[in-house]
Amino acid sequence: MMLPATPSFRLDGRRALVTGAGRGIGLAMAAALAEAGAAVTLAARTQGEIEQAAAAIGQAGGVAEAAVLDVADMGAVAAFFEGRPAFHVLVNNAGTNRPMPMWQVDEADYDAVLDLNVKAAFFVAQHCVKAMLRDGVKGSLIHIGSQMGHVGGPNRSLYCASKWALEGMNKAFALDLAPHGIRSNTIAPTFIETPMTKPFFEDEAFRASVLQKIKLGRLGTVEDLMGAALFLAGDASAMVTGTSLVVDGGWTAE
Repeated sequence: MMLPATPSFRLDGRRALVTGAGRGIGLAMAAALAEAGAAVTLAARTQGEIEQAAAAIGQAGGVAEAAVLDVADMGAVAAFFEGRPAFHVLVNNAGTNRPMPMWQVDEADYDAVLDLNVKAAFFVAQHCVKAMLRDGVKGSLIHIGSQMGHVGGPNRSLYCASKWALEGMNKAFALDLAPHGIRSNTIAPTFIETPMTKPFFEDEAFRASVLQKIKLGRLGTVEDLMGAALFLAGDASAMVTGTSLVVDGGWTAE
C-alpha cells in the first residue's frame, strides 16, 4: 500500500525577502525561513540591525544578506527589485501603529500608518511579482496582517483601516496571481510581545484587557508565528491562497 507523502516544509534552493526584518516579527520570519533552507534577504531602514541579524543567521548555519531599504520610498523599492533575481517568497512585514481615539487622529498620523501598512505593502508586492513574472518564478506572498484586520479595537481606527485593507488587497492579489502559480495569504497575529509593543504592556489595565480577550491566556510570541510562515512559504500550503491564517489565541472566535 502506497501512503501519501507529506509535502516538505523545506525551502532549499528558494530565495526569500523579509521586510522590516531587523527585529520582532520580521527577524523571526527571516530566521524561520533560513532554518528551512531558504537564502534570505533581510530588508529594513536600519543597517546595523539587519547586518547583525544576517550575521546571526549565518552563524546558525543559514544563508542571509542584509539590504538597506526604505519600503516607503517608491523609487528605492523599484531599484531594489530591478537589480536582482526574483524571490520565491516575500514576507511583507514592515508596518507601524499610532494608537489613539479616532477624534485625535490628524492627517500626518493617517498618512504615516496607511502609507506604510498599505501603500508600501502594495508596491513591494507589485515589484516582487513583476520580477517573478519576468523570471517565470512561482511562489508565495505572505503579508503580516493582524487580528485587527478581522475585528475592531478601541484606539485602533488607523491600524484597523490599514489591516482590513491588507486583507482585501490580499484576496484580490490571489485572484490576479493564481494563473501564474503565485499564492498570496496573510498571517493575522494577536498582540505579540515585540520591541514595538512592549511599552503598551507596561500599562497593567491594558495588559489585563488584552489577556481577557486572548482565550489561551497569554500574549503571543514571535515563535508562535514562525510555523505559520513556514507553512505558507512552501509546498505544504500549495492549495492555500487568498486567505488569512489567524494566530490569535482565540480572540476572534468569540
